[in-house]
Amino acid sequence: MIFVTVGTHEQAFNRLVQYMDEWAHEHDEEVVMQVGFSTYEPKYSTWKKMFSYQEMIKYINEARIVITHGGPSSFIMPLQVGKVPIVVPRKKQYDEHVNDHQVTFCEAVKNRLKNIILVEDEKELEATIDNYYSIVDSMTVTQQSNNSRFCAAFEKSVEELVS
Repeated sequence: MIFVTVGTHEQAFNRLVQYMDEWAHEHDEEVVMQVGFSTYEPKYSTWKKMFSYQEMIKYINEARIVITHGGPSSFIMPLQVGKVPIVVPRKKQYDEHVNDHQVTFCEAVKNRLKNIILVEDEKELEATIDNYYSIVDSMTVTQQSNNSRFCAAFEKSVEELVS
């Protein structure tokens, strides 16, 4: 299953929603979408305007691939469960946002942290989905949870105290 989320921004993201709906029609894989304020209504995908936080976590955990818009809250969630998201930033030229800050921000994240797959042109999604695992395998993702680091350091301190 592929899970797509466009966040809660009040402008439509029809470009991504329609592309993924048409992709679902042509492929034998379920696509579940949170379409927000998009005006295109999917015909071949399971969708809702908004999912609860619990539903979002459920779909992200179950998904083979997570595709998000360029809002950090949306692409951090899959990273937290160890998944590399495909990120399609909203663009001003399509009236998807007020400016191109998502493009700029996502390029910076991709270049610095190297933990997202950035796709600016939705027409590149098919090849990205087809090659997802080889793309992920070639990435140098070394993200480690701050919680894990803290717990390991705390455990080491406790062991030193009681030894």
